[in-house]
Amino acid sequence: MTTSRRTTPPAVHSAARRWVAVALAASLLAVTTASPAVAAPAVKIKNPDVFEQSAEVARWASDQYGPYGDRADLARINDIAYRVAQESGFTDYPLTFHLIAMPEPNAFALPGGHIFITRGMMQLGLDDDMLACLLGHEIAHVVLDHHTKMKRRATLLQVLGQALLVGVLIGASGDSERDPRDPVGNLGRSQQRGEMVQGAAAASVILPELLLRNFSREHEDQADAEGQRWAAGAGFDPQGANRLFAVMEARIPQSKKYGYWATHPFFDERVRSGRVRAELLKVQDEEPADDFRLRTQATIVTWMRGLRVEGEDDFHEEVGLVSESTSYFVEDEALAAWPEGEAAEAIRLAKLHRLRDAELDRPALERDYGEVIRAYLDQEAAVTALTPESPFLARLATEKASLQAQAEDLYPRARAVLEEGIFETGFLERFLSNWGEAPEVPRVALLLGDAHSRLGNQPEAVRYYLRAVETADGAAEGERAARGLKVLAPELDSLSALQGLALQERDAELAGLAEERLTSKVAKFDDVDNGADYLDRYPDGPHVGGVGDRMNVLADKLYAEVLLYQAVGDHGKAIERINKILTYAPLSPAAELLRDRAVLEA
Repeated sequence: MTTSRRTTPPAVHSAARRWVAVALAASLLAVTTASPAVAAPAVKIKNPDVFEQSAEVARWASDQYGPYGDRADLARINDIAYRVAQESGFTDYPLTFHLIAMPEPNAFALPGGHIFITRGMMQLGLDDDMLACLLGHEIAHVVLDHHTKMKRRATLLQVLGQALLVGVLIGASGDSERDPRDPVGNLGRSQQRGEMVQGAAAASVILPELLLRNFSREHEDQADAEGQRWAAGAGFDPQGANRLFAVMEARIPQSKKYGYWATHPFFDERVRSGRVRAELLKVQDEEPADDFRLRTQATIVTWMRGLRVEGEDDFHEEVGLVSESTSYFVEDEALAAWPEGEAAEAIRLAKLHRLRDAELDRPALERDYGEVIRAYLDQEAAVTALTPESPFLARLATEKASLQAQAEDLYPRARAVLEEGIFETGFLERFLSNWGEAPEVPRVALLLGDAHSRLGNQPEAVRYYLRAVETADGAAEGERAARGLKVLAPELDSLSALQGLALQERDAELAGLAEERLTSKVAKFDDVDNGADYLDRYPDGPHVGGVGDRMNVLADKLYAEVLLYQAVGDHGKAIERINKILTYAPLSPAAELLRDRAVLEA
């Protein structure tokens, strides 16, 4: 498969080759030293095509919905999941686990072993036993190869090809839609085209067919049975399945079109069977899954070593072609599989060096040192929590200190440019990122607020004005920013900008006005991208339900326009509206209709 991705400098690929060799050797050494006298079977990749295509779709899912939770949440999921997975004895594919910010309560798996739990499911407050049974159920779908036995399905290649076709068409239709007034290409979701739109549209077509298609009663019962058995074998209470069903029955209406019941039906039968099984299963002693996780990581790293990334002709074996974005996504999976030790540290360093080297390749005043330093701090915190005695921390500290010194050396030049008054918006944004504690911050934030206000980018204008107010400490920039907010407020159409003002606590009158206007606009905003931006920025906001309902109405109108333009032969305008529905309202009934049509026409 060939998708259009950004080009990576040769130095980055060279770094990738170096870390693969180091990581592979380290991970294989770790497995050897950690294994018992009788070596456990190696984790394999039974069908490279299935694994690579599944990885591509998994990356789309992650891009489409975004990650969910912090490092501790992901660590918890992986600890539970790998203990359960170890009990399955499955070695055909490396199993990997993900948390995504999909609002619907659900869990799903891909044929290549990529397993997802959604934000909506996690927000039900599941305990470890419930999660073990839930994860065991999804692991069982992979182990028992249920994806190839579903009655209603297109083949993986057919649906993937259709998704890519839709993505290419939509990407082509959106290439010319960037606002020419935007000097930095950063005006929010409504302006982001190209790769993001292509991936989002493709994901919207393929995810429901391959990830969310419901299974038969037999397959659901098999997955429940094996999931409970493996959970008990891993030391979890199999009654967790029954408590899970009780929570979901109370919190998720069974008539819901989307979510768990649409993809995992036959509730009553599963509850009855689960209760009987739970009484018969005995909870076993907990067995650490360290060795299984190391073997999983080693398999992923071995695959990375033989990977051919699109655009890199000098580094491949006889394996499939995947996008660069997907190769980085799988790299993160290897890190999550076993996040400590030499192989994990090699992966962490490669990620940091890619980010660092890309910035250092830019002209000095175009470098975002702040972003790179924050990435170093994040990895430093992760390693400190896992292995505080690791010598790797000293290397991180040395490299971070070097970057901080370079940023400090650059500060006088940046300040001089600021005083001259000739700069672009991007320079101001990098100034805040690089020198967030500098005395010029209120002025820079005010300038950014003014710039985004002129461009009509209301959420960013409000954000920067608020930062100017918060950092000015009584200075004139704060007063000017406050006036800017009062001028903006009565004219704001952006739901997320209004929510930002309603949540600020410095000006109660302004917050009240913003909340009043926001409440009135929720039921009558006109653009799906406005609602999508609100849901992205405030996924737990007080108006999520109303915004979602309005999004469905707007998506229905767009779908009617799709049919109209198709009928008169104006396919360009039809594709534009398909783009909007699939990108901004992927969970709407209109999106479901589009996906069903795409699959039928594949």
